[in-house]
Amino acid sequence: MSRMQNRSTSPPDAREIALRALRARDVSIAELRRRLVERGCAEDDASSTIDALVRTGLIDDARLAERRASALADRGAGDALIRHRLREHGIDAELIERAIGGLEPEPERASRIAERRGPGPRTARYLAGKGYSEDTIRDVVAMGRTGELG
Repeated sequence: MSRMQNRSTSPPDAREIALRALRARDVSIAELRRRLVERGCAEDDASSTIDALVRTGLIDDARLAERRASALADRGAGDALIRHRLREHGIDAELIERAIGGLEPEPERASRIAERRGPGPRTARYLAGKGYSEDTIRDVVAMGRTGELG
């Protein structure tokens, strides 16, 4: 009898897969559900495992959104880029907006970047690439040129 024939064909343990995923980093409910289903767990097993992890606080989309938004903002990301990245994690829109609302306002973050890089088109392009709104970019670049908004 070969090794493959000796192996049990029992269904995968959703709890073990979930805990292994959480060892590396926080994951969202949507990410974990996707991972469990991809690994062959039944939808019922995935749901009950996720419910238990939410009840115990091991999975918390609000906490994940706040931490991830803060980390992205600390690396110079604007609100649009933060929204995009959190959506990629499957975070609910309401939690995304709450996390962004808890950050330093986008114009203040952009002003710090503009002070460091200097005003001008290169800074404007940099801010656009980092997901800052057109209004914020226009205001920050205008303030840098004239010393006041205008």
